[in-house]
Amino acid sequence: MRRVVFNQKGGVGKSTITVNLAAAAAKAGRKVLLIDLDPQGNASHYLNGSHEPPAANAAGFFNQMLTISMFEKGPDAFIVPTRFDQLHLMASHPELTELMVKLEARYKMFKLRETLLQLDTVYDEIWIDTPPALNFYTRSALIAANRCLIPFDCDTFSRHALLSLMDNAAEIRADHNPELHIEGIVVNQFQPRASLPVRMVQALRDEGHPVLNPPLSASVKIRESHERSLPMVYLDPRHKLAQEFSQLYQHLAGA
Repeated sequence: MRRVVFNQKGGVGKSTITVNLAAAAAKAGRKVLLIDLDPQGNASHYLNGSHEPPAANAAGFFNQMLTISMFEKGPDAFIVPTRFDQLHLMASHPELTELMVKLEARYKMFKLRETLLQLDTVYDEIWIDTPPALNFYTRSALIAANRCLIPFDCDTFSRHALLSLMDNAAEIRADHNPELHIEGIVVNQFQPRASLPVRMVQALRDEGHPVLNPPLSASVKIRESHERSLPMVYLDPRHKLAQEFSQLYQHLAGA
């Protein structure tokens, strides 16, 4: 299974959701690869515990696409293990920003899909974190994935952008990847006692959008998770938010 977490709006918890669901999958015994295509590298920092990207990273993977060599490296050369059993990482690198124009000019959008089809035999699940923009890396990820998750943070701007997000994913499906399926909307930073989030989520359900359960609660514990570079299922498995991530993953795994 190849999942992409996609939202063109920043600050909606995209990297947090990707890392924590990938960690929940690994803790459930699945062999997991997380690919960080966001040049900001938040998902990589979260798993690595360091702001220095590893020598093997996504920039090397994409840079290789721009050269012809008799000694081309396989995708495993750009993947590193993490501190967590069963969880591997193709880390981001700031150089991804510089490479994007060259990759677009050479029309390399389908190369990630070709690689991930090979890695399907190695990993049970592949999770892809994307930049907060519809650019080369996001399109490559949508072309490569089977499933798409859309984070939603109960914000008015997120509500307005949602239809555009779903239209963009539908266009990629129609033009390039008929396997792509919008698996659902992940409600993040949910406050059940506040009227606005409750109304917004109910409105999405009433309109027939695929809102997933459970919603992810707002919690200061996630800041500690970021600071210590420990996904919630490892930081505090009994915490409400850790259990919500585990339940959400189990829902996805059983779908």
